[in-house]
Amino acid sequence: MAHHSVLDLVPITLGSDAGCALERSKQLAIKAEEWAYKRYWVAEHHNMPGIASSATAVVIGHLASATQNIRVGSGGIMLPNHAPLMVAEQFGTLATLYPNRIDLGIGRAPGTDGLTMQALRRNLAASVEDFPRDVVELQQYLKPTQAGQRVSATPGAGTEVPIWILGSSLFGAQLAATLGMPFAFASHFAPTYLSAAIDTYREQFKPSETLKEPYIMLGFNLCAAESDAHAHFLRSSSLQSFVNLRRGVPGPLPEPIEGFEASLSPAERQMVEVIGQCSAVGSLETVQAQIGDFLAQTGADELMLVSSIFDPEQRLKSYELGSIAMQNLAEANAPRRAVC
Repeated sequence: MAHHSVLDLVPITLGSDAGCALERSKQLAIKAEEWAYKRYWVAEHHNMPGIASSATAVVIGHLASATQNIRVGSGGIMLPNHAPLMVAEQFGTLATLYPNRIDLGIGRAPGTDGLTMQALRRNLAASVEDFPRDVVELQQYLKPTQAGQRVSATPGAGTEVPIWILGSSLFGAQLAATLGMPFAFASHFAPTYLSAAIDTYREQFKPSETLKEPYIMLGFNLCAAESDAHAHFLRSSSLQSFVNLRRGVPGPLPEPIEGFEASLSPAERQMVEVIGQCSAVGSLETVQAQIGDFLAQTGADELMLVSSIFDPEQRLKSYELGSIAMQNLAEANAPRRAVC
């Protein structure tokens, strides 16, 4: 049965600040470990007033220091913003501080707008073809140093931090398959190519030194509460945030409101319905059934649950119910022993 993990955008809620967001994420990481989540990832975004994880490696260190066993990592580091050597040094340092607990998920999107890309000193002349080359370079820095190797990552060399390819299209699926790497698909916000990406990755997968069989993790929106009605009310915060981003006015995560979906234009309503394809919203019983259906459709090895909820206690509750649902599904699908 599939594992379950957390994707945390470290949301800054309306009326709050980044310090509060980071503290809330630390508390969620502690609870996620208690609730048997496998890993806890944070994502790189820039110039986003509602997301506090821009310095992703620093945030990972903050969360790893507050926990004991849960894997902590990036979902993801946007590799075009960085020199591979610097990423290897950052994550090599994290892996040295927290052995066998650090994951490095990488993507090829900038995670921001064009003006901010320039402020990040990103090479605007770079092409899509650079990403596979940079991935291979990054892999080399995290392997043991070879004889004659003139540039090495210290710390980093020999840590062999697991690298994941992130994607929302067939490009990432093909690259992960070719290199024999685990693949994480952003179905929580871009599910259009989900089925095609899964098929492409599994059909084209070539075993590597680090991964013998294809392994796929899917992003999945979760808003679980004591009732279906309350869960749909709480979900209006993340939907407002999603629509505001598409309108070009990103901001802090807003408070939930009644009737938000009814206020949308037909085009916006269609956008919301698309991301709803990879979502579970409702009570424990409801979300457990929806998660079970999604796993049956996709055969995912792991779900990375995203709960963007305004009230921090309700966010904790959503992740707790999500873990219960996943564990219930695992037990229901476990092989039965014959009773003699």
